[in-house]
Amino acid sequence: MPRRALPSYRRALFLAAPLAVLAGITGGTLALTTGPSDASDVPSRGVPESQAVKPVRTQDAAVLQVMAHPDDDLFFMNPDTSQSIASGRSLTSVYLTAGESDGRNARKQDPRPRADKAAYAEARQNGIRAAYAEMATGNRTSPWDRTSITTAGGARAELDTLRAKPQIALVWLQLREAGSITGDRPHSLRGLWDGRVERLESQLAAGSPVRDGFAYTREETVATIEGILDRFRPTFVRLMDPTPGRNDDTGKLADHQDHMYGARFAQAALARYAEKPGRPSFAVQNYLGYPTGGLPHVLDARTTAAKLRTLKTYAWWDHTDYCEDPAGCGDRKVAARPAGHGWAQSIRYARGGSASWVQPGAGPGELYAFAVRDGRLAVWHRADAKAAWTGPALRPGAGLDPGVTSARLPDGRVAVLGTRTELEGGYRREVVVSVQAAPGGAFGAWRSLGSPERDDEAGTSDIGLPAVLVDRAGLMSVYVRDAAHTLRVSAQRADGGWSAWRAAGGRGLRGDPVAVADAAGRGYVFAATRSSVLAWTRPAAGGPVTGPVATGLPATTVALSAAPDGADGVRLWFREPVSGDVRSARFAGNGHASPVLEVPGGLAGHGAPAVSDGRVAGRSGSGAVASAPLTGGWVAGGSLFAGAPAAGPGGFATLGLDGRLNWSPWRR
Repeated sequence: MPRRALPSYRRALFLAAPLAVLAGITGGTLALTTGPSDASDVPSRGVPESQAVKPVRTQDAAVLQVMAHPDDDLFFMNPDTSQSIASGRSLTSVYLTAGESDGRNARKQDPRPRADKAAYAEARQNGIRAAYAEMATGNRTSPWDRTSITTAGGARAELDTLRAKPQIALVWLQLREAGSITGDRPHSLRGLWDGRVERLESQLAAGSPVRDGFAYTREETVATIEGILDRFRPTFVRLMDPTPGRNDDTGKLADHQDHMYGARFAQAALARYAEKPGRPSFAVQNYLGYPTGGLPHVLDARTTAAKLRTLKTYAWWDHTDYCEDPAGCGDRKVAARPAGHGWAQSIRYARGGSASWVQPGAGPGELYAFAVRDGRLAVWHRADAKAAWTGPALRPGAGLDPGVTSARLPDGRVAVLGTRTELEGGYRREVVVSVQAAPGGAFGAWRSLGSPERDDEAGTSDIGLPAVLVDRAGLMSVYVRDAAHTLRVSAQRADGGWSAWRAAGGRGLRGDPVAVADAAGRGYVFAATRSSVLAWTRPAAGGPVTGPVATGLPATTVALSAAPDGADGVRLWFREPVSGDVRSARFAGNGHASPVLEVPGGLAGHGAPAVSDGRVAGRSGSGAVASAPLTGGWVAGGSLFAGAPAAGPGGFATLGLDGRLNWSPWRR
C-alpha cells in the first residue's frame, strides 16, 4: 500500500531567517580557508562555497571502533562505519574477543559440523576482512597484510592492514568470548570485570600470525586497549552501550553480556588515555545493540539494502570458496539470518543524540555550544553575531558520558546537564549539572543530582540523558528516563538544593526525554515509546508536571527534539520510521498533538532534527548534515559529524569527527 501523503509546510507561512556568519571553530591557531571544513568531507550538492574559519589542525579525523565480536560493527554501527570508510580518513576496528562461539560454522538447518573454535574464529575474521575490503574497494578479495604486534598487556595481537587502503586497519585481541548472551559464564569479559576470574584466556584464530596463547588480567586488558588507543591516536571513538539495561519481562540483560562489558573495558581504557599528555582530543559515540531490533526501523530502503549486502558478504552468503581457506570465508551462522533480529534496518545512538547543545547567552547574538571531549565538558563561545567563535575551553571534571543538554535561565545564565560515570569503587552513573555563576561568566563546578537507580546490578545504570524545564523564578526540574523505562524527576528548591528523585509516570519509555517551554512559560516533556510519544505538561506559573497523556502520534524512530512554536505553543520534531523523513506536531496548552506535518523532500538519515528561525537541520542518508526551510528543499553537504546537529538564532552547528565545531548560517 502506498504511504499516505502528509500535509506540507507549504500551506503555512514562516518568516525568513537572518543571515549569520559561517565559521568552523576549535582550539588552536586559526587560519582562514574556503570550502568544506573537514578533510573527510562528503560531497556536497548545490552548496555554495562559503568562507570559513578553521584551525591549523595537528591531526585529521581518525576513527577507532571497539567491539566485543566480529559483526557488532556491521550490525550496530553501520552505516556510520561505511561512511567513515568512504570519507577516506583513518578507520581502525578493534575486536576484543575471537567470537568463537561453539566452533561450528554452519546454519541451523545445515548438517552439524565438528566443533573447531580456532577455525570458526578464522572464518569470522575472513568474513570481516571481505566485508571491509568490499566497502572500501568494491572487491571482497582485495588483499590484507596480517602481522603480529606487541600489546601493552604483555602479549601479542593481530594487526591487519588493507593493502589498497592502508588507512583501514583491523586489530584482533582474540580473547575468549562468553559463549552465551546472558548465561553465567565466569570465563568471560563479564567474569573478568567482576573479579570472578583472575585471568581471561585467549582463543587464537587458526590462521592468525599470533601463535602463542596468553591470558590477561583485568588490569592487563585495560592496559592493552589503552595501548591500542595510544598507537592509533583517534579523534573519535565508537563503542557499544555499557549500560543497556534489563529486559522488562525477564529481568535478564537486554544486550549481549560481551557487548556491555567490552564497552566497560573500553570506557576504563579511555579514562586512562584521557590523562595522557600530547594525545589528540577525542569524543565518544555509543551504539544501541540488541534492543534496537525491538524498536521501529530507522533506515531507509536504500541504506538498509547496502547494509544487508555487507552483512551477506561477511556471512559468506554465496558459499563459494573464493578465499581458499579451509576454515571458511565467512560466518555461516549469520547466513541463516543476515539481517539479524531487525538490526540491519536500524542504527541508534545510546548516548550523545541530543539536539539541545547550543544555547543563546545573555547578550544580543551571544551563543554557547557544548560537547564532551576527553570525558570533560568543552565550551565554545560567540560574543555576538559578528564575532568569531572561541574555544573549546575544557572545564574541570572528568568522567562525563557522551552528550549534554543545556537550558537558558531567566536572568541569562546558562545551565548544562549530563551524566557522569564513576568507575572507581564499583560502576555508577549519576546526573550532573553546571551553571554559570553570572550571565556571560564562568561555569561552576559540577553538582551531582545522584541517580534514580538504586545500584548498577538492578538496571545496569541505564538512565537517559536529562531534560530540563526552568520556571519563572529560574528553578530547574530535571527529567530522566530510568532503567524501568519510566520517567523520574528531581526539582531544584529555592535554597538551591535538589529533591530526591521521584516517579513521574509513564511506561515503556525509550531513548531520551526532551523538554521545552512555550513563550508564555507553559512547559512540556515528551518521551517516546515503541508505538507513540507520551507528553507531560506544566502550567506557566510553574509547579510539577501532570501526565502522561497519550499524544495520539504515530510511531517515531525514538530520537526527539522540541522547540517553541509561535506565541502559545511548542512543536515536537521526530522522524518517520523506515523513510527517515522529518515530521512534527504542534502542542498548545495540553498534551494532545495537532495533525502531523512533514518537511517535504525525503531526507532519509537518522537522529534528532534541530530547528530554529523556521528552518530545520538533520543527518542525511549520506551521513552529512542537510538543512531546509520548513517548506522543504533539502540541501546536503559538508563533513561527517557526531551525534545530532543543534540550532540557534541564525544557524546550526555540528561537531566534526576531528573535534571541530562547525557553525553554518541558515540559507536564504
